[in-house]
Amino acid sequence: MPRKGSVLREFPILVIVALAVSLVIKTFIVQFFFIPSGSMENTLQIRDRVAVNKIPFVSRNISRGDVVVFRDPANWLPEPFTAGENKVMAKIRTGLETVGVLPNPAKQYLVKRVIGVAGDHVICCAKGGKLTINGKTTDEPYIFAGNKPSEMEFNVTVPAGKIWVMGDHRGSSADSRYHQEDVNHGFVPVSKVTGRVYAIIWPLKNLALVPSHNPIK
Repeated sequence: MPRKGSVLREFPILVIVALAVSLVIKTFIVQFFFIPSGSMENTLQIRDRVAVNKIPFVSRNISRGDVVVFRDPANWLPEPFTAGENKVMAKIRTGLETVGVLPNPAKQYLVKRVIGVAGDHVICCAKGGKLTINGKTTDEPYIFAGNKPSEMEFNVTVPAGKIWVMGDHRGSSADSRYHQEDVNHGFVPVSKVTGRVYAIIWPLKNLALVPSHNPIK
């Protein structure tokens, strides 16, 4: 039976090893985020916790229809409001987020669906109000009920190394359409993509896989 002193001496080592393993998993395999807005309803709900698969993005393998998390590409998000936040608790929380113990609150990240990949010609809108990709009419069953595919017209060709993204809640998503004047012309550099959302893990009532859905067949 191990002595009490021995257990106490080993405990800090076990904590360090656990945090190191967590950091490796977060860096190379999976990362957790919670959803702060309704831009992806009803696929994702506000405050859902999601698991993001990072493995395919080591090779930058991004497919049309994937739901992806990416770093803010060109000041799409406002500066986070932090006034009144306890500095000590904020540092502890940030540290736990860094090693993957807590889900990242997505202050500097966004989540959207990939509509166009390199070489795609995406136009809004065709007859009937649907998007077309490479001349083919899209099928988008994930769009929020009552929304049109887009209220804004656009005609873009996705350059190499970029993607065109849109929220499923089209009427409540400031996505690629609204940032065509930025340095990337609304496209998201593939290098900014963290990974693909593959599951909702919390709350339990929303537990589900999040499949990719290619809008053209």
